[in-house]
Formats: sequence, structure tokens, C-alpha cells
Amino acid sequence: MSMQDPISDMFTRIRNAGQRCHPEVLVPASKHKKAILQVLLEEGYIGNVKDEEHEEKPFVRVQLKYFNGKPVIAKLKRESRPALRRYAGKDGMPRVLGGLGCLIVSTSKGVMTDKKARELGVGGEVIGSVE
Repeated sequence: MSMQDPISDMFTRIRNAGQRCHPEVLVPASKHKKAILQVLLEEGYIGNVKDEEHEEKPFVRVQLKYFNGKPVIAKLKRESRPALRRYAGKDGMPRVLGGLGCLIVSTSKGVMTDKKARELGVGGEVIGSVE
């Protein structure tokens, strides 16, 4: 069976592993997923990202972070999906938790947070939100 939305699958794997307090989770690799994970790493939501191969297929091992026994990522939600793409311009970029959370945005200048997209004055596809 083919996977229809690999980014949603990655978000679900991270959410489920966090709820079960797993120290790390294994995710099938792609350039787009690695770019999203790099944004999460830079923002401090995950601990470390490491490339691996299992059965000759590329995977990424994601180290999860916890604070006082609870996962740092409280909510990880897919905003844009294959059936309904969501785009936001530089002026219409929504805020998550009044600026405490972040949006992951795919722009013409790469994958970045909503704050960085506002600074650069670019809009793009809103991939997901993190709280």
C-alpha cells in the first residue's frame, strides 16, 4: 500500500512516540522531511537528527525532547494536506499561540518558520504548526 501523505505520517510517528515517552523515533527519509526536521531542531523542539539505513532504505532517527516528564512538542498538526493546500502570504501569515508556537512554512527560499518568513518578506505553503 502506498503512503498518500508522508509528512502527516512523520508528524503522527513523532506525536505517538512522544505520548509513549519513547526516547527516539525512526522516520523514512526524504529531503523535504529532513528540511522540516531541521526547522524543528533549530527551534529546540527535538534533540538530534541522525541519518541511518535499514534494509537498504534511508531513514532518519529523531531524538525527542522532554521537560518534566512531558514531551516538548505538545501539539504537532498538519495544516496543508494533499487534498487541501493552505497558503499564506507574508502579511496573512497566522500566529500560533500568539507567537509562542511556530508554523513550518515551505517558501521559495526553503523550509522555515513563520517568524523567519515574515523577516524575509516571503509567503508560502503552511506545512504544519507546532505548540
